[in-house]
Amino acid sequence: MPGRLDGKITIITGVGGAVGRTTALLFAAEGATVVGCDQQDAAAQETVESVRAAGGRMTAAVGVDLGDDEAATAWVDSVADEHGGVDVLFNNPSALRFGPVDELPAEGWLFTMRNELTLVFYTIRAVWPHLRARGGGAIVNVGSIAGTRGSWSMPQSAHAASKGGILGLTYQLAVEGGRFGIRVNTISSSLTRTPATEHLLSKPGSPFDLEKARIPLRRFGEPQDIARAALFLASDDASYITGVNLPVDGGTAAVF
Repeated sequence: MPGRLDGKITIITGVGGAVGRTTALLFAAEGATVVGCDQQDAAAQETVESVRAAGGRMTAAVGVDLGDDEAATAWVDSVADEHGGVDVLFNNPSALRFGPVDELPAEGWLFTMRNELTLVFYTIRAVWPHLRARGGGAIVNVGSIAGTRGSWSMPQSAHAASKGGILGLTYQLAVEGGRFGIRVNTISSSLTRTPATEHLLSKPGSPFDLEKARIPLRRFGEPQDIARAALFLASDDASYITGVNLPVDGGTAAVF
């Protein structure tokens, strides 16, 4: 039985993290050739080894600074040159700073904008001509419910603004890309259980206990929840879907 991404050259950024690794494994299992990148060498290599051990095809570059326009373009161009094109981009990397608006230093704001929004734009801009040359393709951005509503659990003005920016970028590029067959969508996840967030979610008396109680499905998200949504949006099953913000949040959007 053919996979949903058979023959697709797929770029996944941030493959060293839980969501990137889970998505790489799923995309490869569905027939994609996965090309990833991450700033963490060991984590990226572990993902590559996991994908290959499962019978998939994957390579990864390390040390690529996607927040640098020239570096992002050079890397994406090298992927397209090696594989003869690009079909899918899963825009997944994220690094941020939290803090109350009157305490967050300017450096924290700029760091978050660079590492959650600017690098998404640079990577999209780099892959755009290759998708056009291919006759179309799919871009799936990782947003957050923080981009559409405030949070009681933590002060996150920079994160909220960056993820709101991703939504605006998604809507605009869906319009610009339509005539080229380029689809652009965003997954807006709620707080997801990963090794990076486990200490927050498992802490007794955490403010996230109340947040969990308000989620209709009564659990936090898992990396595979995001990966499965990304697979759908990247595949031809979603060939008539573009400009969509897909909440993957256990029903949180229906409550707040």
